[in-house]
Amino acid sequence: MTEPSALRLIARELAETRFADRAAGWDRTREYCWRNVAELAEAGLMGMTIPRAHGGRGASFLEACGVIEEIAKVCTLTARVVVEANMGAISAVMTYGSPAQKALWAELVLAGDKPAICITEPGAGSAASEMTTTARRVAGGYRISGTKHWITGGGVSRLHLVFARVETETGAPEGIGGFIVLADPARNDFPDGFTVVRRERTMGLCGMPEAELRFEGVFVAEDMVLRPPSGFARGFADLMSAYNSQRVGAGTIAMGVAAGALDHARRYLLQRQQFGRPLAEFQGLQWMLADMDTGVHASRLLLEAAAASAQTSPTGFPDRTMAARAKLFASETGVRVVNDALQMFGARGYGDAEPLERMARDVRMFTIGGGTAQVLRTQIAGALLDIKTPQTREGYTRLAQTPAPAAMPTLRAS
Repeated sequence: MTEPSALRLIARELAETRFADRAAGWDRTREYCWRNVAELAEAGLMGMTIPRAHGGRGASFLEACGVIEEIAKVCTLTARVVVEANMGAISAVMTYGSPAQKALWAELVLAGDKPAICITEPGAGSAASEMTTTARRVAGGYRISGTKHWITGGGVSRLHLVFARVETETGAPEGIGGFIVLADPARNDFPDGFTVVRRERTMGLCGMPEAELRFEGVFVAEDMVLRPPSGFARGFADLMSAYNSQRVGAGTIAMGVAAGALDHARRYLLQRQQFGRPLAEFQGLQWMLADMDTGVHASRLLLEAAAASAQTSPTGFPDRTMAARAKLFASETGVRVVNDALQMFGARGYGDAEPLERMARDVRMFTIGGGTAQVLRTQIAGALLDIKTPQTREGYTRLAQTPAPAAMPTLRAS
């Protein structure tokens, strides 16, 4: 086993001495973890993947995963902040942004801002390409109109990367683009036409706002448009490739929560006695623990491989299929491991004297957000079969009418 990195050790110290004691409080009050964020920024864990040229640590996604795991063991909410301050939207901007955009995002994220990536809409969840939010060209920039829903950090984030259908002055479609919208929620200062409509009351991750945002002709200047190399026509695919890193981060949170639950279960089996002997002596519980441990280790290996794939990828982001496999397996394993740990604690695990009931509520989100387990399975199957698997009725009709290949395609190793 390799020695933990310096960043992982910093994270472990913060997690064990500060974040663990506060986690239940954030959950109970549904408050955003501002105090933890300030300490993350002070420790250089906000924006650690930002290149050194822009003030960051230049850490790899693999190094960031070690930090996320340590924090997720004790506080899922804080781990979620770390993911979004180092992966996803920030990665897209640091790859495709202009020098001024990179400098702006680096400054705010390093100071403690968690960017909000605004893709999902009331009628466009897994089918993200069906979004209806528009960005129509006007003099000096664009005006964004539409509604975004389930936006993580809505109402606390300053930086927003808003995805919208781009239109010319006359309404002709140009593709999908990313638009940088700035706000200052702490001062209740939002651009004209930008409204935080409401916040969802969630089952878990209770301190993280999941908000509905409305854009009514919000102006975005030309220099705040994120332009990937292939332009608006194909730029959505470029921008979404940055989301592969966020999927790895989300899977790492699930694995970290599972690892924390495993630690609690192991200690409890050694301490708790029934029928005159420790629970650790009962073979049924030993086997449960062994399966839990195996699942955590397998998840970690898949996630580390996916994160490391970014180092040889031409895009600089993790391999799409490897990221999907890792998140799928880690998220479902996380749910199972936490539930098994709670079962070992019996009624005590069901109460809030132990963190397991909170962990069970938190980890459940990761089979949904950032790509549902079902969507990820479809994506993986498409890669294995070397076909694009359409989800619309018209797409399946066209696929059914396409002649079958003379031979099955050769399966490609990732």
